[in-house]
Amino acid sequence: MAEQYPTLAGGQRLTASLLRSMLPQWARKTSDTSRAATTTPADDPHLTWTVDANAVYQCTGWIKYDGPTAADLLVTWTIPSGADGEWYGWGVGHSPVIAFSNTGVAQLDTASSRGYPIRAESLDIILNQRSVGCLGVGSILVVQIGLTLRVGSTGGTFALKWSQQTSDATAVTVYTDSALRLDRIA
Repeated sequence: MAEQYPTLAGGQRLTASLLRSMLPQWARKTSDTSRAATTTPADDPHLTWTVDANAVYQCTGWIKYDGPTAADLLVTWTIPSGADGEWYGWGVGHSPVIAFSNTGVAQLDTASSRGYPIRAESLDIILNQRSVGCLGVGSILVVQIGLTLRVGSTGGTFALKWSQQTSDATAVTVYTDSALRLDRIA
Protein backbone atom coordinates (compact mmCIF):
# COMPACT_ATOMS: atom_id res chain seq x y z
CA MET A 1 0.00 0.00 0.00
CA ALA A 2 1.35 3.47 -0.93
CA GLU A 3 2.08 5.93 1.87
CA GLN A 4 -0.69 8.44 2.43
CA TYR A 5 0.29 12.04 3.21
CA PRO A 6 -2.11 14.75 4.33
CA THR A 7 -2.88 17.74 2.14
CA LEU A 8 -1.77 21.11 3.52
CA ALA A 9 -3.59 24.42 3.16
CA GLY A 10 -3.18 25.53 -0.44
CA GLY A 11 -3.33 21.97 -1.76
CA GLN A 12 0.32 21.03 -1.19
CA ARG A 13 0.88 17.41 -0.14
CA LEU A 14 2.92 16.81 3.01
CA THR A 15 5.63 14.40 1.84
CA ALA A 16 8.79 12.93 3.34
CA SER A 17 10.79 15.19 1.02
CA LEU A 18 8.96 18.31 2.22
CA LEU A 19 9.43 17.29 5.86
CA ARG A 20 13.19 16.78 5.30
CA SER A 21 13.45 20.23 3.71
CA MET A 22 11.96 21.77 6.85
CA LEU A 23 14.54 20.28 9.23
CA PRO A 24 17.45 22.52 10.26
CA GLN A 25 20.44 22.26 7.94
CA TRP A 26 23.91 22.80 9.38
CA ALA A 27 27.03 23.74 7.47
CA ARG A 28 30.31 23.54 9.38
CA LYS A 29 33.78 24.20 8.09
CA THR A 30 35.76 20.96 8.22
CA SER A 31 39.06 22.65 7.32
CA ASP A 32 40.56 26.14 7.28
CA THR A 33 40.30 28.26 4.13
CA SER A 34 42.84 31.03 3.49
CA ARG A 35 42.64 33.74 0.85
CA ALA A 36 45.47 36.18 0.07
CA ALA A 37 45.83 39.07 -2.37
CA THR A 38 42.17 39.04 -3.46
CA THR A 39 39.23 41.38 -3.00
CA THR A 40 36.88 39.28 -5.13
CA PRO A 41 34.50 37.37 -2.85
CA ALA A 42 34.13 33.65 -3.61
CA ASP A 43 31.84 30.98 -2.15
CA ASP A 44 33.20 29.29 0.93
CA PRO A 45 33.78 25.60 0.09
CA HIS A 46 31.94 24.41 3.24
CA LEU A 47 29.28 27.00 4.09
CA THR A 48 26.83 26.36 1.25
CA TRP A 49 23.35 24.88 0.72
CA THR A 50 20.76 24.23 -1.96
CA VAL A 51 17.53 26.15 -1.21
CA ASP A 52 14.02 25.53 -2.54
CA ALA A 53 11.98 27.86 -4.75
CA ASN A 54 9.23 29.87 -3.01
CA ALA A 55 10.65 29.22 0.47
CA VAL A 56 11.74 31.49 3.30
CA TYR A 57 14.79 30.69 5.42
CA GLN A 58 16.56 32.06 8.47
CA CYS A 59 20.29 31.55 8.90
CA THR A 60 22.27 32.06 12.10
CA GLY A 61 25.75 31.20 13.24
CA TRP A 62 29.30 32.45 13.51
CA ILE A 63 32.46 32.72 11.48
CA LYS A 64 35.86 32.36 13.17
CA TYR A 65 38.62 34.24 11.34
CA ASP A 66 41.88 36.17 11.47
CA GLY A 67 44.09 38.11 9.11
CA PRO A 68 46.40 41.08 8.73
CA THR A 69 45.16 44.37 10.14
CA ALA A 70 45.34 46.03 6.72
CA ALA A 71 43.20 43.37 4.96
CA ASP A 72 39.98 42.91 6.99
CA LEU A 73 37.31 40.31 6.10
CA LEU A 74 34.62 41.07 3.49
CA VAL A 75 31.42 38.99 3.70
CA THR A 76 28.55 38.72 1.22
CA TRP A 77 26.26 35.96 -0.15
CA THR A 78 25.49 33.89 -3.22
CA ILE A 79 21.71 33.66 -3.59
CA PRO A 80 19.39 32.28 -6.30
CA SER A 81 18.10 34.65 -8.98
CA GLY A 82 15.04 36.53 -7.72
CA ALA A 83 15.81 35.94 -4.02
CA ASP A 84 15.94 38.78 -1.50
CA GLY A 85 16.28 39.31 2.24
CA GLU A 86 18.06 41.11 5.07
CA TRP A 87 21.14 40.19 7.05
CA TYR A 88 23.61 41.39 9.64
CA GLY A 89 27.17 40.56 10.52
CA TRP A 90 27.89 41.56 14.10
CA GLY A 91 31.65 41.78 14.36
CA VAL A 92 34.68 43.93 15.07
CA GLY A 93 34.47 47.29 13.37
CA HIS A 94 37.15 49.10 11.46
CA SER A 95 37.69 52.64 10.29
CA PRO A 96 35.60 54.73 10.37
CA VAL A 97 33.57 52.87 13.02
CA ILE A 98 33.43 54.99 16.17
CA ALA A 99 33.12 53.64 19.71
CA PHE A 100 33.14 55.36 23.07
CA SER A 101 35.62 54.83 25.87
CA ASN A 102 34.59 54.31 29.48
CA THR A 103 35.05 58.06 29.97
CA GLY A 104 32.63 58.84 27.12
CA VAL A 105 35.32 59.96 24.68
CA ALA A 106 34.83 58.94 21.03
CA GLN A 107 37.60 56.77 19.63
CA LEU A 108 38.26 55.08 16.30
CA ASP A 109 38.92 51.33 16.17
CA THR A 110 40.56 51.01 19.54
CA ALA A 111 40.13 48.15 21.97
CA SER A 112 39.33 49.58 25.39
CA SER A 113 38.10 48.36 28.74
CA ARG A 114 34.66 48.52 27.15
CA GLY A 115 35.68 46.19 24.30
CA TYR A 116 35.84 46.74 20.55
CA PRO A 117 33.66 48.88 18.31
CA ILE A 118 30.99 46.65 16.72
CA ARG A 119 29.24 46.88 13.35
CA ALA A 120 25.60 45.83 13.58
CA GLU A 121 23.64 47.46 10.71
CA SER A 122 20.84 45.59 8.93
CA LEU A 123 21.73 45.06 5.28
CA ASP A 124 19.91 44.15 2.08
CA ILE A 125 21.19 40.70 1.09
CA ILE A 126 21.41 41.63 -2.61
CA LEU A 127 23.04 45.04 -2.37
CA ASN A 128 25.28 44.97 0.64
CA GLN A 129 28.56 43.45 1.68
CA ARG A 130 29.86 43.78 5.23
CA SER A 131 33.48 44.10 6.19
CA VAL A 132 34.71 43.36 9.68
CA GLY A 133 38.10 44.20 11.09
CA CYS A 134 41.14 42.00 11.54
CA LEU A 135 43.54 42.58 14.42
CA GLY A 136 46.49 40.69 12.94
CA VAL A 137 47.34 37.07 12.20
CA GLY A 138 46.95 35.07 15.40
CA SER A 139 44.30 37.44 16.83
CA ILE A 140 41.30 35.19 16.20
CA LEU A 141 37.92 36.91 16.08
CA VAL A 142 34.33 35.93 15.31
CA VAL A 143 31.50 37.55 13.43
CA GLN A 144 27.96 36.57 14.37
CA ILE A 145 25.64 36.13 11.38
CA GLY A 146 21.85 36.42 11.17
CA LEU A 147 19.68 36.66 8.08
CA THR A 148 16.35 36.05 6.44
CA LEU A 149 16.35 34.76 2.86
CA ARG A 150 13.20 34.92 0.73
CA VAL A 151 13.62 32.67 -2.31
CA GLY A 152 11.54 33.52 -5.39
CA SER A 153 10.39 31.15 -8.10
CA THR A 154 13.93 29.85 -8.70
CA GLY A 155 15.71 27.71 -6.12
CA GLY A 156 19.44 27.15 -6.18
CA THR A 157 22.68 27.80 -4.32
CA PHE A 158 22.87 29.83 -1.13
CA ALA A 159 26.41 30.29 0.16
CA LEU A 160 28.62 32.45 2.34
CA LYS A 161 30.89 34.38 0.02
CA TRP A 162 34.02 36.15 1.30
CA SER A 163 37.40 37.71 0.53
CA GLN A 164 39.80 40.30 1.87
CA GLN A 165 38.40 43.83 2.09
CA THR A 166 41.78 45.27 1.02
CA SER A 167 44.24 43.13 -0.94
CA ASP A 168 47.17 41.95 1.17
CA ALA A 169 49.83 39.29 0.50
CA THR A 170 49.17 37.82 3.97
CA ALA A 171 46.04 35.67 3.98
CA VAL A 172 42.75 36.14 5.79
CA THR A 173 41.70 32.73 7.13
CA VAL A 174 38.21 31.43 7.97
CA TYR A 175 38.69 28.59 10.43
CA THR A 176 37.46 25.05 10.95
CA ASP A 177 34.28 24.82 13.06
CA SER A 178 32.84 28.09 11.80
CA ALA A 179 29.20 27.07 11.47
CA LEU A 180 25.90 28.33 10.11
CA ARG A 181 22.41 26.89 10.66
CA LEU A 182 19.77 27.26 7.96
CA ASP A 183 16.10 26.85 8.94
CA ARG A 184 13.22 26.83 6.48
CA ILE A 185 10.46 28.90 8.09
CA ALA A 186 7.92 29.11 5.26
